[in-house]
Amino acid sequence: MRINEITFSDAIPVDGYGAGFFRVGGEVHVGAVLMYGAGANPWGGLEDHAALLELAGHVDVLFVGTGAEIFHLPPELRARLEAAGIGVEVMNSPSACRTYNVLLSEGRRVALAALPV
Repeated sequence: MRINEITFSDAIPVDGYGAGFFRVGGEVHVGAVLMYGAGANPWGGLEDHAALLELAGHVDVLFVGTGAEIFHLPPELRARLEAAGIGVEVMNSPSACRTYNVLLSEGRRVALAALPV
């Protein structure tokens, strides 16, 4: 099996996650996190529409991690994001973190908004 080292240029991937936290760039972030490019910031959760809408024009796809279990986004939030030109993919947080890291390593314009497991 051939193993290739992944490079992320200036973007920072999710290093790990656990009960109530995410580890990004060696730093622990407690609670929900919003990641885009080289930064990770606290996120106010599904009610924090403004932080997500600020991504318009900067990302093509937003991965929303819904914690340990997957559930649908509120219809109003999905409609607002799509109207702003942001593609939305919803999955549980572990899957969202992995998918975000893979597309980030490909140089894609992606963001991650994740609720802790």
